[in-house]
Amino acid sequence: MSHLTYTEAVVVGLLQGVAELFPVSSLGHSVLIPALVGGQWARDLNVSTPESPYLAFIVGLHVATAIALLAFFWRDWVRIIGGFLTSVRDRRIETPDQRLAWLIIFATIPVGVVGLLVEHTFRTVLGKPVPAAIFLALNGGVLYAGERLRRRESRAADRAVAASVGSTATDLALESDRRLAGLGFSRGTGIGAAQILALLPGISRSGVTMVAGLLRGLSHEDAARFSFLLATPVILAAGVLKIPDLTGPLGNGIHGQVLVGSVLSGVGAYVSVRFLTRYFETRTLTPFAVYCVVAGLGSLIWLGVR
Repeated sequence: MSHLTYTEAVVVGLLQGVAELFPVSSLGHSVLIPALVGGQWARDLNVSTPESPYLAFIVGLHVATAIALLAFFWRDWVRIIGGFLTSVRDRRIETPDQRLAWLIIFATIPVGVVGLLVEHTFRTVLGKPVPAAIFLALNGGVLYAGERLRRRESRAADRAVAASVGSTATDLALESDRRLAGLGFSRGTGIGAAQILALLPGISRSGVTMVAGLLRGLSHEDAARFSFLLATPVILAAGVLKIPDLTGPLGNGIHGQVLVGSVLSGVGAYVSVRFLTRYFETRTLTPFAVYCVVAGLGSLIWLGVR
């Protein structure tokens, strides 16, 4: 069985927490970094093997990432869960919180179903360095295209958000959630379905979801917020499903590494979401698009000449 060192756990844990929320693909980086380093890292950290302790480790880190998202958006989730419960009790969907709760549920179903059906195939066939590098470069193209093709409605929404930056964080959150609740179930589900592309290593969950939101008229701030809210149940479910692997034979000898990696993943995710929610109040996906293209093509060249 492959082993996981504490150095590897520290690097991968921090990488997972940051890259999961930045629009640069955590899975793509988790595949590429070991291959680029080579040696023991390439042997230990391989997600494409059928029974991979490394895969169980990085997916298990999702629990820490989800906890960080829940901690940051806890006020929102209290309102959203409350909206869900009252809508079930009253058998109606009227308030913004009730609409947002059901919107998140419907928008999460497509990636949940497809993930259960094809995740293993995608990982074993495509979870290798060369495909990951190609998809990472394509991810950059998607982010850039999203910025170039976004609707006039999205640009107007950006200007409206910029004009209200002086409001309190609570007021901004409430205003954003009200706007998201007005999306409609078809548009919201379409945005959520974009997460299916993130099953490909190198394609960013937050990135493609934000692009889908921008193309449907959302501001950068609302698109990022919706992306993070949608990602929370998906990331949490993926992590919870892998916990039995970590407590079984695949987790033998790496429980300490899992703990260290999880702490760093949670801290990295919390700092990242705090930064990104402010960043997207006034800025765009373009710098991340450039990074992904350069990193993807650079990785292809490096892997080709080694």
